[in-house]
Amino acid sequence: MIEELLPEPVVAVEAHGLDDAAHTPLYPEEEALVARAVAKRRREFTAVRSCARRAMEKLGVAPQAVLSGERGAPRWPAGLIGSMTHCDGYCAAALVRATELVSLGIDAEPDGPLPDGVLSAVALPDEARRLRTLAAEAPGVHWERLLFSAKESVYKAWFPLTGAWLDFMEADIEISVDPGGHRGGLRATLLVPGPSVAGRPVTHFEGRWTTARGLLATAITIPHPPHT
Repeated sequence: MIEELLPEPVVAVEAHGLDDAAHTPLYPEEEALVARAVAKRRREFTAVRSCARRAMEKLGVAPQAVLSGERGAPRWPAGLIGSMTHCDGYCAAALVRATELVSLGIDAEPDGPLPDGVLSAVALPDEARRLRTLAAEAPGVHWERLLFSAKESVYKAWFPLTGAWLDFMEADIEISVDPGGHRGGLRATLLVPGPSVAGRPVTHFEGRWTTARGLLATAITIPHPPHT
């Protein structure tokens, strides 16, 4: 799922079911992070790092521990950027060399309704209006959950560039739908000053979404500016 949302230089590895991946041995410093975690948290933590190690190998990088930095963001080996996600029964990691992209963010969610009260906390009025239109035109997707996932991906791409929090209400996301109704594009307009990339301010992020096997997945990628 995730791989189809990302440009070719990015390597994505995913696991459905998590059972095999969850038995991957952890590095001692990773083990310390989940020493007191409940079984579910430990299983997801281990499975997604298994995906990350396999992605490193595909890039020709020796597998290494993936520790947590500020606000829980993963700390990647030098020269790599990446993102991880997990939800019930699924996890994925996406990695790319820093020479290929500036940043990326991925997220996966169950294709089901958001819990009560969450939409009002994450959706701007214009976003809520657009969601109603999408629901009327293509009722087979839980569009509110897709918006939530997209905002998670936006944040994951934003944070490594800024080290700052981005509130759900500080990015306005427009969702487009490809023919067939099961995938499409994302455009996130930043409503606060964005990061600077090669001296140029970033005002919006672009990405893709898809749905399959009871899951929704979103991805945001930030390219290097073209040479002039």
